[in-house]
Amino acid sequence: MTLPRERPPFSADERTQLTGWFRMQREIVHFKCEGLAEEDAHRAVLPSSPLMTVAGIVSHLRWTEQTWFEVLFLGRPAEGPQFSEDPEDLDMRVEGVPLARLLDDYREQCAISDEIIAAHDLDEVGRHPDFRSAAASLRWMVIHMIEETARHAGHLDAVRELLDGETGYF
Repeated sequence: MTLPRERPPFSADERTQLTGWFRMQREIVHFKCEGLAEEDAHRAVLPSSPLMTVAGIVSHLRWTEQTWFEVLFLGRPAEGPQFSEDPEDLDMRVEGVPLARLLDDYREQCAISDEIIAAHDLDEVGRHPDFRSAAASLRWMVIHMIEETARHAGHLDAVRELLDGETGYF
């Protein structure tokens, strides 16, 4: 399913611009996954980063959204692979999980994040008592997640080209 990749209006309020850029970066993540063979979605192409697979990046982005908006901002329990006592980068260890499922999980998490963002003032700060990062405002968290998503969309761009030669940004 091709999602529109549209920039927000040049002249709009802050929330519209922030959520517009965030949505576009998320859509680019989905775009970079379109038509990718399942085997390739789990294949590492960077020798120094064996977990940097398309599937691993999508999973990481899903759990990063959950961390910032549900855990740090709303103060919900710190649950998920990123909080595990197990090996580092557990959120990127997705062997055997189909890319389609990871993309669905990511889409669902983005919808939850969007509901949280829509329901709160950008100046409101996070609530989790156990993490210093929860002191950030929702605005800061949204800007950080735009940066995080765009950075990983760039990784996906490079990984995808190395996997099957597919290129394209917009």
